[in-house]
Amino acid sequence: MSIEVHDAGDHYEASLDGQPVGFAYYRAEPGRVVFTHTEVRAEAEGQGVGSALIRWALSDVRGRGLSVVPLCPFVRGFISRHPEYQDLVA
Repeated sequence: MSIEVHDAGDHYEASLDGQPVGFAYYRAEPGRVVFTHTEVRAEAEGQGVGSALIRWALSDVRGRGLSVVPLCPFVRGFISRHPEYQDLVA
């Protein structure tokens, strides 16, 4: 099992063994990224796709020097469980 993530312009996309299965939609604003919705296809649930997707996305946002507005409950919950990302919250 290989999870790969990339930024597709208006969402981050996770692929599992080459198939797109996870999506974290966002809106880019000056100085920040607003996460609006995250979904993982049913066939990929329970395989760590959502966590890998958000971890990669937040690391990408950090690397670009931006902050995060976690409107999406999944992203908000991930950040609350992983204090190393709490400094990103706008």
